Amino acid sequence: MPADEPTITLWRPVGPDELALIRSSGMRSFPPRLPEQPIFYPVLSEDYATKIARDWNMPASGAGHVTRFEVKRSFLAHYEVQEVGGRDHREYWIPAADLDAFNPAIVGIIEVIRSFP
Repeated sequence: MPADEPTITLWRPVGPDELALIRSSGMRSFPPRLPEQPIFYPVLSEDYATKIARDWNMPASGAGHVTRFEVKRSFLAHYEVQEVGGRDHREYWIPAADLDAFNPAIVGIIEVIRSFP
């Protein structure tokens, strides 16, 4: 794939355990899903990711983080955007089995752009 292939910016809210695993990858990939997590869901807006990190991840695990990253558009073309609970809550549903293909489609590094508390 060409180096200048178009990308789309996505966000992912994560807790401290998932962030530790992302850091162990050199901020280049997301860890495999747990058996009870059949879908990996990157979201399409920073506001939505912030809401999840602040209102769900932080109370559930003591911290919530918002990550931002670029993914090749050609990879995402195989998936439909899902609207969950309203127009501002849009995300991709990537089956857990496809995460091994998703990670190489990340261009650059995964950045932590916001943390709670």
